[in-house]
Amino acid sequence: MQFAFYARTSTEDFQDPVSSCGWQREAAQILVAGRGVIVAEFVDIGYSRRVSWTERPQSAALLTALADPERGWNAIVVGEYERAFSGDQLTQLLPLFQSSDVQLWMPEAGGPVDPGSPVHQALMLLLGGQSQREVLRARYRVLAAMRNQAADQGRFLGGRPPYGYRLVDAGPHPNRAHARWGRRLHRLDADPVTAPHVRWMFAQRLAGMSVAGIARRLNERGVPCPSNVDRERNPHRSGQAWTLRTVAAILGNPRYTGRQVWNRQSTSAADLAVRSWNAPEEWVISTKRSHPALVSDDDFVVAQAIRAARPTQDGNRRVYLLAGLLRCGPCGRRLDSHWVNGRPGYRCRHGFTSARPREVSGPKCLYVREDRLLAELLAKVGGGERDGPAEIIAALRADGLVIVCHTDIPFVTALNKKEPAPQGELFRG
Repeated sequence: MQFAFYARTSTEDFQDPVSSCGWQREAAQILVAGRGVIVAEFVDIGYSRRVSWTERPQSAALLTALADPERGWNAIVVGEYERAFSGDQLTQLLPLFQSSDVQLWMPEAGGPVDPGSPVHQALMLLLGGQSQREVLRARYRVLAAMRNQAADQGRFLGGRPPYGYRLVDAGPHPNRAHARWGRRLHRLDADPVTAPHVRWMFAQRLAGMSVAGIARRLNERGVPCPSNVDRERNPHRSGQAWTLRTVAAILGNPRYTGRQVWNRQSTSAADLAVRSWNAPEEWVISTKRSHPALVSDDDFVVAQAIRAARPTQDGNRRVYLLAGLLRCGPCGRRLDSHWVNGRPGYRCRHGFTSARPREVSGPKCLYVREDRLLAELLAKVGGGERDGPAEIIAALRADGLVIVCHTDIPFVTALNKKEPAPQGELFRG
């Protein structure tokens, strides 16, 4: 028989692909010895077993080759079930192998898998459950250990150091084997070049300056932005100028209080490049300070509650009750507060700024009047005598809801409540 060999290595940084593929190939060769030879190899590197075969490059290529009568092999062999499959993946693939008249050989089955055999059916269920259990057990142990290391020890667990900090030596690794290999711990320390800029940003924010104003001042002063300072760790960013999001991320990062923070982001199992922000209640914050603080705890908390208000000519400050609660339906951006015709309103320019020319074919700006929207809120949500605008707005913020605004449908058409975390949709308008 002529076999196609399939192998998988989950990571390239923490596993040697050559060694991992080598032992899988050896197990497969022992299985087929005397009954066939391996004539083709398909090896996936850097993909989790939970990713389906159609989404792994090499396994997808193997499946595509099944339809080619000149493929040169009539059986598939794997070195270990857990390296190739997870859960019920094999159960779903076996009909495809059968329709192509291709056998699947596994060491756990002692040869070819027989889909009609009750013993093999039970074996596949057992191996599928065991594979999932191995992933869950390893995941739980690693995450529990990292959670304790961050909370109790304040240990730096890797990643890019935040702007304003640098990595310094923190002594030998606590694991004796790693220490013998020369591995050492690292911790954060204030960067003498960039830390003063972080302190200045928090001071300006506490003084009432807007996030956009801070970014503009930094650019005017010629202060290098984070991706410019650390090009090695930020090759995917332009490094040209400060942006509003960069300043907002720094002002909202609790690590500047001197405490270690872990689990602010999570990674997709299907695509390691896809990251999402976790809710603050899922963050793990160290109980004690682990590195120099660039802002005090009290000032950091105050900075999170500040919403910069521009003073008018008469010295009064304009109040926007719905600031931060409105999202643009077409582009997903948050609507900007906008004072027009002597009353508060909101607008979305779909990413247009004074530094970027407007596209001729782009969508028109979206404008919403606050008084009209409050009237709609009272009509749609208000259900009692005490439900005034202030109570409704407070409830929106407490429940993490936003109002999605559109231009191509009536102002408010439905009450459409979504998942409350991290942000839900109150109604479309």
